[in-house]
Amino acid sequence: MYHPDLLPNHLGATKFVSGAQAAPESCPALVLNADYTPLSYYPLSIWPWQTAIKAAFLERVDIVAEYDREIRSPSFAMKLPSVIALRQYVKPASHPAFTRFNLFLRDRFSCQYCGARHDLTFDHVIPRAYGGRTTWENVTTACAPCNLRKGGRTPTEAHMALRHRPYKPATFELQEHGRAFPPHYLHSTWRDYLYWDAELEA
Repeated sequence: MYHPDLLPNHLGATKFVSGAQAAPESCPALVLNADYTPLSYYPLSIWPWQTAIKAAFLERVDIVAEYDREIRSPSFAMKLPSVIALRQYVKPASHPAFTRFNLFLRDRFSCQYCGARHDLTFDHVIPRAYGGRTTWENVTTACAPCNLRKGGRTPTEAHMALRHRPYKPATFELQEHGRAFPPHYLHSTWRDYLYWDAELEA
């Protein structure tokens, strides 16, 4: 079962790298679902090496690939897992939680009025003063200058066209959007399970 203490982690953007005798702290494990697809693309589902080994000993995961790096004790040696797969399939939710991060991810981290990718906030398309609700269908990503310019007006009143109308996304859509934002660290053993167009570094 997907244990609540074993949550995905995110390292932070893009080449596949190979690591020989790296420190254990720099050897996270890519976590796959039981169907051998990543649990999450954004953030990428990775666990620290301690969590991956714990899950392997508890027989919650299968080790699919390993680092060259070993951990040792007086009576034990084990290569650190680089790719692990859950033994029990975790069905993703049909729709993601309505959060600021997921809203930005739906809109690909860009202002839906001018396309800017910095100083982002969110805007009620139909202002709350007009009865607009805080829902997927009425909230969009906006940069602070556009939000200030629009104020408490509708886009039509402010003469500001939306690039895309806000909508409630499915979880798989956000995962697809997340594939456009690969993290900085991608180990070479992960490549067969990810679908980013990234260069493999020797």
